[in-house]
Amino acid sequence: MAVSELILRLFIAFFVLFLLTRIMGRKEISQMTFFNFVSAIAIGSITASLAVSESLSIRNGIIALVGWAAFTLIMAFVDIKSKNLRKYTTGEPIIVIKDGKIMEQALRKTQLDMDSLNSMLREKDVFSLNDVDYAVFETSGKLSVMKKENKLPVTRGDLRMQNQYKVYPAATEVISDGVVNTNNLSRLQLDKTWLEQQLKNVGINSIEEVFFAEVQPDGSLYIDSKDDQMKN
Repeated sequence: MAVSELILRLFIAFFVLFLLTRIMGRKEISQMTFFNFVSAIAIGSITASLAVSESLSIRNGIIALVGWAAFTLIMAFVDIKSKNLRKYTTGEPIIVIKDGKIMEQALRKTQLDMDSLNSMLREKDVFSLNDVDYAVFETSGKLSVMKKENKLPVTRGDLRMQNQYKVYPAATEVISDGVVNTNNLSRLQLDKTWLEQQLKNVGINSIEEVFFAEVQPDGSLYIDSKDDQMKN
């Protein structure tokens, strides 16, 4: 490939990609769904081929780019006009925490594990599951969180928290999917006997019945049982 042709291809690829990006709008980046992600990869691959591949003519490269952009715009139009079709094209938000309870079925459906969920909560400045009333896994892959009323900013609950005595610096996981985290228990200077007694106090006779549990900063135990039902 001659240098002049390469420069021409680069200019055309850049100009066409810039133009199509402006036409497709900001949603492609700001609210990226699974389809938007696939579309962006495909458009990037076609643009790269247009710029440097001699096997792809400039004409066919432009047609491929415009065609894929047209498909993306059609899908965006369908999303706007039809709520029923939107369920199939982009999916629906899924509640992963409801009334303070973890929805295990929803976690399996979204392929989230507890480490990932806790990481996403921390990104929302939530360091304890006990602070969460609702959490929704959005179609964009982000997590929307609604804290419990007494954990919201500028509330009487927050003022009372300032006077609470902290036993531990942060909430610490001690059970995950029915398995005890003995290292964390030891770090808190607690043992399995203490844990089992706390569970019995709330009517749970087996650790295997617990999906997730963590010791709160005040020394109390947050418990989420297995198989919470996703009821409307």
